[in-house]
Amino acid sequence: MQRLDKYLSDAKVASRRELREMIRAGRIAVDGQIVTTVDFKVDEKTAKVTLDGALIAGKRTVTIMLHKPAGYLTAATDTRDKTIMELIPPEYQKLGVMPVGRLDKATEGLLLLTNDGQLNHRLASPRHGVWKTYYAEHEGIATANDVKAFARGLTLSDGLHCLPAQLVPQQLGKSLIRVQEGKFHQVRRMMESRQMHVTYLKRLQEGNLQLGDLPLGQVRELTPEEVENLTRETEQ
Repeated sequence: MQRLDKYLSDAKVASRRELREMIRAGRIAVDGQIVTTVDFKVDEKTAKVTLDGALIAGKRTVTIMLHKPAGYLTAATDTRDKTIMELIPPEYQKLGVMPVGRLDKATEGLLLLTNDGQLNHRLASPRHGVWKTYYAEHEGIATANDVKAFARGLTLSDGLHCLPAQLVPQQLGKSLIRVQEGKFHQVRRMMESRQMHVTYLKRLQEGNLQLGDLPLGQVRELTPEEVENLTRETEQ
């Protein structure tokens, strides 16, 4: 289910402000019934939405989760390497889903794809503070000083400044890392800067959304509730 104003906005009917005026003026009908509230829920798969009696063809917005295997680039196409799009079912490719941020070629785990441009931007932007949790196996031992350094925010050898992050040591040579950014090889480089070379990396969680038991290389569509929760997290 989707808010009526979001459905109409995705269909490129008018600006959000103009759409709200149209709805309140009684110009929009859903399945033959006039609707005058902007937050009315529309079933984007089956609803017939009209403006002044003319049918509007809305674009179904969709967000999916991929359990990315190692060895795949986070890219639409590449002439030399396999890309994640080879793992995406055709019905989602036709809807124009694009990856939210990226996972590097050697990294496994949770990767979101969506055709909702606004959600994509907000999830990928560190300004909205959506935490991403990784499991790492690494050389060396994570110490209390390493934990404090992550919490302060690291500056890497090339001058790249990383926002404050969380390092949670687990067993010997294993840690959880939580970051708000997704810069190129960032987690690996942060660990390397503390003399902990990463040998295996997997993203487990984005915001409150967990990878769970989704099989490697498979996708699943997020529920409306999960999408709504993600959207709410970007608004905090």
